[in-house]
Amino acid sequence: MPDAVQTEIFRHLLDSIAEEMGVTLQYSSYSPNIKERRDFSCALFDIQGNMVAQASHIPVHLGAMPLSVESCMRKVKLLPGDVIMVNDPFMGGTHLPDITLITPIFHAGKLFALAANRAHHSDIGGMSPGSMPIS
Repeated sequence: MPDAVQTEIFRHLLDSIAEEMGVTLQYSSYSPNIKERRDFSCALFDIQGNMVAQASHIPVHLGAMPLSVESCMRKVKLLPGDVIMVNDPFMGGTHLPDITLITPIFHAGKLFALAANRAHHSDIGGMSPGSMPIS
């Protein structure tokens, strides 16, 4: 069993990876919602779908993101190079403009972990402008 020092070292290592995911997403994005408003969240998951690290981003995203990851893992066998894109409210989505991307991480040919982010997009189509009905 790892001691407290090792546990904290690895916790901070994983959290820093999630933070770096956010920095990369923000700086590479063209969307003002992501680049300027920072309406996104990033996290790492184990192969059972448990969140093991998160960046300090949007709490509502981070609270619902595990449900999206778990739902997708039940439906899809992940292979190297796969990316799952989901915004289904019945699969842990918060609302339609929040799109979650899930990517498997493989080590030595075996699924090792998952990286996920959820970001708000201004208009994805639908019945209402901005994809958000007033009533």
